[in-house]
Amino acid sequence: MVSCNIRSPGLPAVADRGQGGLLDVVPDPDFASNKTLYWAYSEQQGDSNLTAVAKGQLAADENSIQNISVIFRATPKLKSSLHFGSRLLFDKEGYLFVTVGERSNLDGRKQSQWLNSGLGKVFRITKEGKPAPGNPFIGRADVMPEIWSYGHRNPQSLDMHPVTGELWEAEFGPRGGDELNLIKPGKNYGWPIITYGIEYAGPSIGDAIQQKEGMEQPVYYWDPVISPSGMTFYKGNAIPEWENNLIIACLSGMHLNRLKLENGRVVGEERLLTELTERFRDVAYLEGKLYTVTDSGKLYVVKKK
Repeated sequence: MVSCNIRSPGLPAVADRGQGGLLDVVPDPDFASNKTLYWAYSEQQGDSNLTAVAKGQLAADENSIQNISVIFRATPKLKSSLHFGSRLLFDKEGYLFVTVGERSNLDGRKQSQWLNSGLGKVFRITKEGKPAPGNPFIGRADVMPEIWSYGHRNPQSLDMHPVTGELWEAEFGPRGGDELNLIKPGKNYGWPIITYGIEYAGPSIGDAIQQKEGMEQPVYYWDPVISPSGMTFYKGNAIPEWENNLIIACLSGMHLNRLKLENGRVVGEERLLTELTERFRDVAYLEGKLYTVTDSGKLYVVKKK
């Protein structure tokens, strides 16, 4: 874990309206030697904005970031303050997964299905922001080669199973239909063609269908929604019955959601810390403990008694 008080005047400006802001920060897998950090943020471009990823090196005094560069932008830019995503995660090969939302408005929504658009996608890039080797669409004309999967709404949850190495993602549905997905390369996860939710105002979405050939079904979905934000696998056995369980921080749900997985399916669910009535923004695992932060600025530690 990295802790620093960053005051660098050279940091890229953040469009901090609505759901925009600093979206995620991760250390380089070789952080101990190169002191490099990567962060996702909402970037203003004229009267529009987009999700961007930058990197830089933590200075020796740990009070500033140096050698800053923007390595990736999820184009096109749109006029919206919603659904930026974005979660960052390094895989075991040292490539970076980046999740991006479809920006909520109707123009961005339909682009979740477009392979030449950066909206509603999971990307896999190198540390320099290039398409990672082995990506499913490399070499195809009129397709962004950084794309790993598509058809997503607003993915804010991402982690890899500590045993199988599978990539798991959770995303906001509309009114109903928050999803847990097992992400596979090149697959289409359906938004907005298929969904288990409806518009916030009540009407159906599209043709009001939940399944279509060529589109993936969620492993699990929630209705009413839980508003999944950060998530992590419980990677140790300090609490043996939680080993390899998936823990999701929930915003509107106001709890930590613990899911037991077996053979790619959810076989058990428990809601933790409901008595606190807090919006849980993120959760991390470290040395047998869960650390979770709320929108009200509180940090909680969950451990074995």
